[in-house]
Amino acid sequence: MSAAGNAGRPPLRPHQLNTLARDLLEGSFPSIWVEGELSGVARPASGHLYFTLKDERAQVRCAMFKMKAQYLRFQPRDGMQVLVRAKLTLYEPRGDYQLVLEHMEEAGEGALRRAFEALKAKLEAEGLFAAGRRRPLPRFVRRLGILTSPSGAVIRDIQSVLSRRWPTLEVELLPVPVQGATAAPAIIQTLRAAYAAQRHDVLLLARGGGSLEDLWCFNDEALVRAIAESPVPVVSAVGHEVDFTLADFVADLRAPTPSAAAELLVPDRTEMQARVEHLQSRLQRRLAQALDRARQRADHAGLRLQAERPQRRLDRGRDRAESLRLRLAAAWSTRLASKRDTLERLSKRLAPQAPALRLQRLRQRLALLGARQDTALRRGLQARLGLLRELGRGLHAVSPLATLGRGYAILQREDGHAVRRAGEVQAGDTLRARLAEGGLRLRVESHDGERE
Repeated sequence: MSAAGNAGRPPLRPHQLNTLARDLLEGSFPSIWVEGELSGVARPASGHLYFTLKDERAQVRCAMFKMKAQYLRFQPRDGMQVLVRAKLTLYEPRGDYQLVLEHMEEAGEGALRRAFEALKAKLEAEGLFAAGRRRPLPRFVRRLGILTSPSGAVIRDIQSVLSRRWPTLEVELLPVPVQGATAAPAIIQTLRAAYAAQRHDVLLLARGGGSLEDLWCFNDEALVRAIAESPVPVVSAVGHEVDFTLADFVADLRAPTPSAAAELLVPDRTEMQARVEHLQSRLQRRLAQALDRARQRADHAGLRLQAERPQRRLDRGRDRAESLRLRLAAAWSTRLASKRDTLERLSKRLAPQAPALRLQRLRQRLALLGARQDTALRRGLQARLGLLRELGRGLHAVSPLATLGRGYAILQREDGHAVRRAGEVQAGDTLRARLAEGGLRLRVESHDGERE
């Protein structure tokens, strides 16, 4: 095309073209998954990772920057099949078409990861991972059953830690395969045999680190359910700290590593010995203090007992009784002497007042008073008899009986009331007439009326 044919449209500069191409690629492919073989893997001092991802027909340049590369769980090397999640872009300075990686895992692991998440969601919905169903571990484990490979370094690491921290622990190795298709059924069979034996306080399921595919037997659904059914607490120590399996979620305790599990299961002998010595020291101090207090109480009680012993109390009682006897004798003598003096004084005062003399004087006075009383009584009686006669004569003069003696009578009704007027009676009434001597019963025939 000639320059004239491009009239009115300025030509693009290379950097402008690359910018347009980059924007087009990033807009069309925001994030994609690509699987291929690693080639030309390079990791310079910057920490970034550069390589080519290829298959049998093509290849594409790739870059994984340090912020993402540091989280890789494996060491990338040439010839390794990987699955990556990346953004498609273009490196403008050189015009290189490339992938900038966000995540990378070994090929085949992606499908396992999706299966892992699906099974985890299913079992979690059933409540197998609930914290409330986990069994507490005993404070001190006496017999530990370890399910792991008998030939790996894991059992040696665990036994080394256990023998150093708590050598008295009884450890029983329950050998099982920990990788491959036969591992899960073998572990299930061994677990159920251990449940039936009822010999162990805790069961430890252990394995060293590895890829998701290496650890896949511990994601077996039947194994997870067998662990959930365990009557014995189960500890899972599978892989490294960043490795997680479904056995970890269903176990009663998950340890980041097998060695860490050994440290979690048993106390440190040195620390425990120091604690025991500290407690023993405290106990000895408490016992010494208690013994001192008991000794002081015993001393006080001994002194009190010595002061209150029967012989001493008897001696004190005898001394007190003798003192009281002497005081009583002295008091009695003093009082007796006082009474004797009083008696002598009273006798001297009583001599002139002898009862015989007083009695003679009283008889004489009584005879005199009796004569005077007789004379006074006779005189008083005569005077009262004269007065009585005068009063009798005056009373007889005004007595109704005297009037009756002159021929009059007193009329009384049946109820005893005296009849004063003729109007107080009716014809046919019965009256009683009282005379000077005797009385009469009268019946009223008629009356002349009542005078005013």
